[in-house]
Amino acid sequence: MSEARRVVVTAGGGGIGLIIAKAFVAAGDRVHVCDVNAEAVERVTRDDPAITGTVCDIADRAAVERFVEEAVDELGGIDVLVNNAGIAGPTTSVENLDPDEWDSVLAVNLTGPFNVTRLAIPHLKKSGNGVIIMMSSVGGRFGYANRSTYATTKRALIALAETLALELGDHGVRVNTIAPGAVSGPRMDGVLQARAAATGRDLNDVLTDALGIQAIKRFADPQDIAELALFLAGEHATTITGQTFAIDGGAKAPQ
Repeated sequence: MSEARRVVVTAGGGGIGLIIAKAFVAAGDRVHVCDVNAEAVERVTRDDPAITGTVCDIADRAAVERFVEEAVDELGGIDVLVNNAGIAGPTTSVENLDPDEWDSVLAVNLTGPFNVTRLAIPHLKKSGNGVIIMMSSVGGRFGYANRSTYATTKRALIALAETLALELGDHGVRVNTIAPGAVSGPRMDGVLQARAAATGRDLNDVLTDALGIQAIKRFADPQDIAELALFLAGEHATTITGQTFAIDGGAKAPQ
């Protein structure tokens, strides 16, 4: 088996992040996660000795600095960074959006990944085969009514990844983006419920509309996203960089 990679996953205490972390562990790698939920970090690191963790709100720059330092101390370096942390943000029109909520979403979804990546880059350069994966969304590919904060930050992550791919290619660091569509799980349930509440529509109608933009009308499995991350970090993707990979059932822009 090849040497274990040193993998960092943000928001790895639960949901898609935890599934990604476990997929890398199953591949023989060591993983350091962060999560804002202290109980989740304690549980994950207790259950699997191959996963270490830091309690961190990535909207807090000082906390991010401590997180990256601890990740490097635990792992001895960084070979793979998965920027998974993000929040859904409010469901409302731009006209009615609270500017403080706009700032809060940007701090987590965009500035947080920027700071984690900025601090990880020197270690990824030393890796010789560094990989950065940004977790965007179908919301980053199309505009979405009443989801301006989320769509804006997720599209910005695509631009950041494309820029990093150009800056870091000479250092052997590859940078790609995964853009999931509707993914089964509690987070998607909350998004649909918020959308129904914001529009005054029945939840089943909102669900039908969400799947209506897809050619394959079912939610993605989080494990599929983890497997794509493994591929992008693997030996068969060594010339893939600056790309965005949709995993969304063939979604098209909402009409």
